[in-house]
Amino acid sequence: MLPFVLNYVFVAVVFLVSISFHEFSHAYISYKLGDPTAKNMGRLSLNPFKHIDAFGAIMMLIARIGWAKPVPINPMYYKDRKKGTLLVSLAGPLSNILLAFIFAFPLVYISSRYNLRNISVWNIKSILLTLSYMFIHLNLNLAVFNLIPVPPLDGSKIFGAILPARQYYKMLEYENYMVIGLMLIIFMFSKQFGAVLSMITQPLETTIITIASTIINIFI
Repeated sequence: MLPFVLNYVFVAVVFLVSISFHEFSHAYISYKLGDPTAKNMGRLSLNPFKHIDAFGAIMMLIARIGWAKPVPINPMYYKDRKKGTLLVSLAGPLSNILLAFIFAFPLVYISSRYNLRNISVWNIKSILLTLSYMFIHLNLNLAVFNLIPVPPLDGSKIFGAILPARQYYKMLEYENYMVIGLMLIIFMFSKQFGAVLSMITQPLETTIITIASTIINIFI
């Protein structure tokens, strides 16, 4: 077991890297589709201080569910506004799944090649193993959480690209109530909320680790 304080330091590092990559992915795809808005506002960056939201970071430490400042986009620059918005919105959650997949490789490799009982807490292998698991777990939670169709989460924008405009704008009328409702659910029913997320993230985690294990066994 890692010391309590060190564990929180690791969570903070993993969270900052993950949200930075998430928001950068939004900004990058939007920029590639012709929208300079995020770039002009300094959001086409992997610097976490460009993206961090104070309340979202606090929630991450308390409930292990957090968020960053939404990346500003202007769909008017896209050739196809609905398709562009959909691609930009999907970029964030998919970037988190990609990070989880990348860190599945060191997790599988160390777990399969070394006797974990003989690895010291301060051994580099133990630290890398812990960080790899945190990256997988946190990024899958971020991906699934952001797909919830509540503004300003990515899921609401994905819905906006799929739903007819009238229904989407009708949903936005209740944006504030939806946000408050989600926050109350997270605070009051955090265990139940986490359990529901796990019903989705656990199969994803198993699939990612299985794929990484198969690749490692083939090439190493």
